[in-house]
Amino acid sequence: MVKEVLDKTELEIYVQESIPNVNHTKLKLHYHVTPPIGWMNAPNGFLFYKDQYHLFYQFYPYDTQWGPMHWGHVVSPDLVTWRLLPTALRPGNEQCFSGSATDNEGIMVLFYTAHEPINTPPYYSESQNMAFSFDGINFQKYKDNPVSLYAPKGSVEFRDPKIWKNGNYWYVVLGSKSADYRGMALLYRSKNMTSWQFKSVLAKSCGQVGHMWENPDFFEINGKFILLISPKGIINKGDRFKNTYQTGYVIGSFDYDTCKFKPETYFQEIDFGHDFYATQTTEHNGKRYLIAWFGMWDSPHPEDAEGWLGAMTLVRELDLIGSRLLMKPVEAITKLRQKFILEGEFKHNAILKFEKTAEIIVNIKLDMDIELEIVGAYGGDQITVRWNATNGKVMVVRSGDVRQVKWRPLDAVIWRIFLDASSLELFCGDGEVVFSSRIYPSGDWRVTNRSRQSLFVRAYTLKKSIYNEQSERTDSKVEKSLIGKNNKVNLDLTNFVEQY
Repeated sequence: MVKEVLDKTELEIYVQESIPNVNHTKLKLHYHVTPPIGWMNAPNGFLFYKDQYHLFYQFYPYDTQWGPMHWGHVVSPDLVTWRLLPTALRPGNEQCFSGSATDNEGIMVLFYTAHEPINTPPYYSESQNMAFSFDGINFQKYKDNPVSLYAPKGSVEFRDPKIWKNGNYWYVVLGSKSADYRGMALLYRSKNMTSWQFKSVLAKSCGQVGHMWENPDFFEINGKFILLISPKGIINKGDRFKNTYQTGYVIGSFDYDTCKFKPETYFQEIDFGHDFYATQTTEHNGKRYLIAWFGMWDSPHPEDAEGWLGAMTLVRELDLIGSRLLMKPVEAITKLRQKFILEGEFKHNAILKFEKTAEIIVNIKLDMDIELEIVGAYGGDQITVRWNATNGKVMVVRSGDVRQVKWRPLDAVIWRIFLDASSLELFCGDGEVVFSSRIYPSGDWRVTNRSRQSLFVRAYTLKKSIYNEQSERTDSKVEKSLIGKNNKVNLDLTNFVEQY
């Protein structure tokens, strides 16, 4: 195991030499973004830049345990096919915690939290830093980091900046917690990205929505503003908040002149599965897309024995209908359909067999109970997916651990189930209810219809769409600028931003 942070070239050589040891392991996902090696958690910057979607993520290449944070980097033309790029940020004296990315007139800017140890309580400091790139591949940290952006008095933690532009101003929202241990989202504004003015507390926990809010996001859909947050420390209430670490949203109105957000709903969960946290969104061509860490703190991750840990969910397209934020798979996911398995009657106790991947579309009759049993050919974790016609709830049970929620279809009365080598995602209807859960089977997938009646089903296998090794990367636009090219930039970013 490497115990020190390698320089840029040495790190890429180390990663590429290590990839063959983990790329074809039993649990490695085929069409979800995973780390090439080592540890992955929260997504960071997510944006469309120079005809490609870029996604960054928290990355520790030297172990499958959390360590000094880097920013990993992948790129996609369509949000389903992803290719690895060189590591974007490496820690120096600071760890490169979560943040976001933006396109400033052709210059990609990464905005991130620097986490550094200090000798006095709480024994760390958190400040906001920048890095920038002219090609979206090679990054230079801003030489005058940290930027002038400070926590208001009483804020204890202060991280995960999400940056965007409106009119002539840049805005950033950060997650924090107050001195009385209540999560909150803080809003700042700037003309030049380097000097920031505190504008408002966008929202603050009443005491029931966690003691710290991480990975905040703030955006507009259909004339309403969405505050998306990942609170720590929410207390379980019946079927709600079964995960200690939650992600959800509040809908409201916002005035850019006063920088005040007026909530119109309570905090609502966005995903009801076992493993979903720390979201990032981006907007392109009028559509808002979301991705999240397909994991959960304090949960077991058996893939660590294979030399990697962590994954990203499928990218979802968002829509807002009334007070419901909907998530559905991006349209391009259909390009991954490979082998046609079934279209027609799926009889009681019949079994569908898949090697590693599947998409299963189930027509639902709301007046009939439905139950699908999903397990590996030789055992391992078992997931049961149920519809209870009496109480109107969808239930996902993983080895006895129950998640359930009421489902009120808006239009389509179907389920779309996505299975990868060690994951399940269930989209109900038009995305009114979604479950994301990691599952660790032994052997290939077996899906059994335990309903009392036959079901109408369409089923496909899905092809691999994640490419980490150099030999797999065929996109010439990406390949030209990979390892070894390092633009040396020594500019004052304040002047640089104003100039461009």
